[in-house]
Amino acid sequence: MNQESVRSSTFEKLFKKLKNDEKMFFNYFRMSIESFEKLLNLLENSSLPKCNTNMRKCITTKMKLATCLRFLITGSIFKSLGYSYRMGFSTVRSIVHETCQVIWNVLRPSIMPKPTREKWTRIAMEFDEKWNFPNCIGAIDGKHFRIRAPRNSGSIYMNYKKFFSIVLLAVVDANYKFVIADVGSYGRNSDGGIMQNSIFGKKLTSNALNVPPKKRLPRTDLELPYVFIADEAFPLTTNIMRPFSSDRLTDEEQKRVFNYRLSRARRFIECTFGIFANKWRIFHRPLNVDVEFAVDIIKAACVLHNYVKQRDGNKFEDTFEGLPNSIIETTQNVRRGGPMLTTVREEFANYFVSEEGKLDWQWNII
Repeated sequence: MNQESVRSSTFEKLFKKLKNDEKMFFNYFRMSIESFEKLLNLLENSSLPKCNTNMRKCITTKMKLATCLRFLITGSIFKSLGYSYRMGFSTVRSIVHETCQVIWNVLRPSIMPKPTREKWTRIAMEFDEKWNFPNCIGAIDGKHFRIRAPRNSGSIYMNYKKFFSIVLLAVVDANYKFVIADVGSYGRNSDGGIMQNSIFGKKLTSNALNVPPKKRLPRTDLELPYVFIADEAFPLTTNIMRPFSSDRLTDEEQKRVFNYRLSRARRFIECTFGIFANKWRIFHRPLNVDVEFAVDIIKAACVLHNYVKQRDGNKFEDTFEGLPNSIIETTQNVRRGGPMLTTVREEFANYFVSEEGKLDWQWNII
């Protein structure tokens, strides 16, 4: 029996054993049997290479998907996966890279499509219902992912904590799913630079994100814009709300209430990243690949996160564990907003302490 036959036989025996135990299968692949088979079907009908030759039998799409998922799930190095699946180091590396690319291309149109006005409106309704923050169409956060030092890149990937990184700028909805995943900004960029240079930031600035026009706050005639919520690292803009700085709170009750309501509504984005990193443990260590490969890994993991969340919900060992701080870091930068932007934020703050917008229990928290 040649090496290809041994490899195929060993893998098929393992796969058959896993399929006989639903929980074991989920723990091994981080998705249900049905979700794996649906994804496999999509990949088999895609551009993922899968041809035989006279000299060698091809590696099946099933094995390629399994290899890629195990790389993301375990964080194993290519050599270790090669021993497990009886493949060479370079073969595993090539399989993981091409499969990550195809997963993104196949899933993104349906799992992370370009948001429409209807989708933004639906997200805003869910934020208001679940987190009591009206006109909110998503929470924004930026995360640094460690990478190895790119060749001839100087210091452009060196971030404020003195390690090389690329940045994921993410928008998350009220259901712990990525709406937008903008990957690849240089680690040294501040949040202002990340926002300014990202596709998301450029579209937001040019009003090309299909964000709906202003809407009345519940039970009032006050019209305010739809907004994204963020922490103090992000700039205050027409469509981005951040907390009031602690040195400006003094005794102004409405500002403390605003900060609490915003913090309560955006805290789930940290939970989202926690679920994300707990499922895909490749992010518990630096990505020891080139920048383009690292970008493809992050994008594939983001769209797989949505795919599994949409199909399987929270099953088995999904948890809300936080991220290892040494590997993924929050972006840093503090910028002030102009008077008009501050007025929008103060309108929200005043609404949250009004009869129409207050929560009876919020006074016990602040």
